[in-house]
Amino acid sequence: MTNQSKSGTIYLIGIGPGDPELLTMQARKVLTEVDYVVGYSLYVNQVSHLTNNAILEHWAIGEELERAKRVIDLSGDGNKVAMVSSGDIGIYGMSGPIFNILSDMQWNGKTPQVIVIPGISALQSASALLGSPLMQDFCTISLSDLLTDWPDIQNRITAASEGDFVVVFYNPKSKKRHWQLEAAFDSLKKCRPLDTPVGLVKNAFREDQEVVLVTLSTVMNVYHQIDMFTTVVVGNSTSYLFEDKFITPRGYEKKSGKSDEKK
Repeated sequence: MTNQSKSGTIYLIGIGPGDPELLTMQARKVLTEVDYVVGYSLYVNQVSHLTNNAILEHWAIGEELERAKRVIDLSGDGNKVAMVSSGDIGIYGMSGPIFNILSDMQWNGKTPQVIVIPGISALQSASALLGSPLMQDFCTISLSDLLTDWPDIQNRITAASEGDFVVVFYNPKSKKRHWQLEAAFDSLKKCRPLDTPVGLVKNAFREDQEVVLVTLSTVMNVYHQIDMFTTVVVGNSTSYLFEDKFITPRGYEKKSGKSDEKK
C-alpha cells in the first residue's frame, strides 16, 4: 500500500519502437533524473544507458500487475520511478494497470504524482514503414484473450469489418494463441476484396526489422512468420498496393491519387 505521506512521482514512459533516435527528448531527460527504472527486461535494457545511477528492475512478461504494484510502492517511499513500455505506454501498455490499481486504492490524484510521457506507437511505426495505410478511419484490436474473452474480441472484429475500417492487430499470434488471427482474417474476407493489402511489420526500427506486404488472399502463405512482435495492418475496401507501398487514399481522392476536386 502506498504511503501517501511521502510525495513520490511515477513517470509512465513510452520508449517507442526501440530505435534510440525515436525516443522523445522528454523521455531522455526524465530517465536521467529518476531513482528507479522498472519494466520488462528488454525495454529496461534499451534505455539503461540513459540513466544516471538509477536502480534497474527487470521483470518478465506476465508480471504486469505485480510490476505496477511495485512501482506504486516505490513511489510511496518518496522515489521518482520510471515505468517503461514499448511504443506508447497508453496503448496496450502499462498506464492501465497503474491507474486501475491507484483508483482501487482511492488515490487522491496527487500523491503519488503520475506523469505520462507518450512514445511513438507500434501502429505509427508500422504505418511509416508500410507507406500510408492509415489515411482513413482505422481501429486497433488486440487479439490477446488473456484479459478479454474471445467472443468480445470477435464482435469487435466483425464490427470493424462491417464498418470498413483499416484494422491494426496487436498481439496477433503466439505459440499458445495461433488460430485467432486466421479467424480474424476470415471475418474480414466476408466484407472486403481478397486483394486488400495486408502489411506485416516485425521489430520495427530495430536491427532485425522485417516488412512484408501481402493481401488477404495470400496472407496465409506467410502466416508462420507472424508472432507477438509483429504488427498486422489490414486495409479497407479502398486500400491498394503500389511500388511496394501500402496506400489508403484520403476520402476525397481517387485511387490514382488525383483529387476529385475540379481544377
